[in-house]
Amino acid sequence: MPYEFERYLNVRNAYGASFGPDGDRLAFLQDTTGVPQVWSLGAPLAWPDQHTFDEERVTFASFSPERPELVFGMDEGGNERQQLFSLDFGDGTIAPLTDRPDAKHRFGGWSHDGERIAFASNRRDQAVFDIYVQGREERGEEAELIYEGEGWLTVGGWSPDDSRLIVTESHSSFDQDIYVLDIDSGELTHLTPHEGNARFQSTSWGPEGAAIYLVTDDGADTLYLARLDAETGGLAVVEEGGEWNVEGVALDEESQRIVYSRNVDGYTELTAGELADETEIREFRAPDLPEGVAGGVSFDPDGERFAVSATGDTENANVFVVNIETGNVERWTNAATGGIPKKRFSPSELVRFESFDEREIPAFFSLPEDAAEGETPVIVDIHGGPESQRRPSFSPVKQYFLDRGYAYFEPNVRGSSGYGTKYTHLDDVEKRMDSVADIRAGVEWLHSQPEIDPEKIVALGGSYGGFMVLASLTEYPELWAAGIDIVGIANFVTFLENTGDWRRELREAEYGSLDEDREFLESVSPINTIETIEAPLFVLHGENDPRVPVGEAEQIAERAKKHVQVETLIFEDEGHGFTKLENRIEAYTKIAAFLDEHVGS
Repeated sequence: MPYEFERYLNVRNAYGASFGPDGDRLAFLQDTTGVPQVWSLGAPLAWPDQHTFDEERVTFASFSPERPELVFGMDEGGNERQQLFSLDFGDGTIAPLTDRPDAKHRFGGWSHDGERIAFASNRRDQAVFDIYVQGREERGEEAELIYEGEGWLTVGGWSPDDSRLIVTESHSSFDQDIYVLDIDSGELTHLTPHEGNARFQSTSWGPEGAAIYLVTDDGADTLYLARLDAETGGLAVVEEGGEWNVEGVALDEESQRIVYSRNVDGYTELTAGELADETEIREFRAPDLPEGVAGGVSFDPDGERFAVSATGDTENANVFVVNIETGNVERWTNAATGGIPKKRFSPSELVRFESFDEREIPAFFSLPEDAAEGETPVIVDIHGGPESQRRPSFSPVKQYFLDRGYAYFEPNVRGSSGYGTKYTHLDDVEKRMDSVADIRAGVEWLHSQPEIDPEKIVALGGSYGGFMVLASLTEYPELWAAGIDIVGIANFVTFLENTGDWRRELREAEYGSLDEDREFLESVSPINTIETIEAPLFVLHGENDPRVPVGEAEQIAERAKKHVQVETLIFEDEGHGFTKLENRIEAYTKIAAFLDEHVGS
């Protein structure tokens, strides 16, 4: 007998680890109470201590390098206007560091002496981010504004002598610039002038602050590991990208220990070592982590170990600690699986299908145990972004439906990241509907699988994936038995008009601008072709969504119900997705009932 959905949604995850200043305690986030909170433990698989007890989600936790205290972030009702808080491990005191609920605060790290923090915030102007520095005991408006920005700025960390900050400016998801900001003078030095789009991401200061190590695709199709001179801006290759992206790097500047990850067809390959010179790494033995996706590296104070979170198809997320020289791995957290034996979880297969232009499109495909030939329904789960990537990480929703007898298909259509820069731009602006055509090709591939019932194919997706669901239902109505749109875009014009001020320019770089591309944006908006829809539709959204405003759900539901059966579910205490356990249970239980009614397993 299948387990109830609530059991699957009670599978817990532990991630986002941070070593304490003495290296004897690890703080991390875990969702045991239904939303992520701050926990810590002092030994592998020890009973953890819970430190925050809020009904809202904690978004990150970062230990001070000098004291038993940390900074954590939390928003309200999913509105993404994150505030910063301090947590004293000595007496358990929690105090707000910021008090501007109308603004976002994006943490940029502790100074090495543990006396100050840096962050970016749009408190002065909702459309842009400024850089602030604040003392560990300062509160509210006491933060010092050290640089007024004109765009989307983030802080990448303090230099080893605490005199400078790395600042990244994002022009789009695929175009960034790196600067160094002198804290005392406010002088900003531009290090990455370039033509066209180039990504500069995952920055870490190098030894003595002479350089910044990062990943970039400047002059290449895939991301590679590079050293950026902090004075001249000279860029030198450390590790080539080759066929696959180097997607992240972490460097402990004092020990010169380094960890970087490569995204190989969605799977993480982790490399650990130390700098032998400026551009050469002496590699250590590779750690044996669960096959899947790993990230979030945090070094201990000596640079001898690092904590990392790892997850896989059949492995919920947990925190592991790796001895960097030997590669020995210890699992430190024991996030529960809701009492479900892990043998009930099903792996996925990496497959490829041919699209309309003979391009090979990658996807993950999972079949339920004992899938009956010609009788198995399938859920086509389309990721958002659009420049995200579906990867082999644990999904309680997928595992529930597999247990219920559904197959699961997760395509990485053109525009997805992970397959090179050219691939990510194949759906830009006027090529938007080519990615929807990839979904049609994926469904045709499913028709050729002997287990699949071609009359029982469901489209499901969230955010931009919600747009893909609506576009697939309206462009190719004959293919679908049902559709599920979660916080999706129905009308690109109203979406861009109403999304958060700080996001509009970034999103226009991907979709097209309101000033120059309005007619095109209208032509590809599913709201304007909704009369072609044939499949029943379930629309879910969060009232506080700052990215895709709830009006997108309201207008598509109102228009679609003239043609097909439509169900709606709006959560007043959620934003862009559902974080609270009771809401996730309600949402996915109703999705399951909707599919049982219209598709059946």
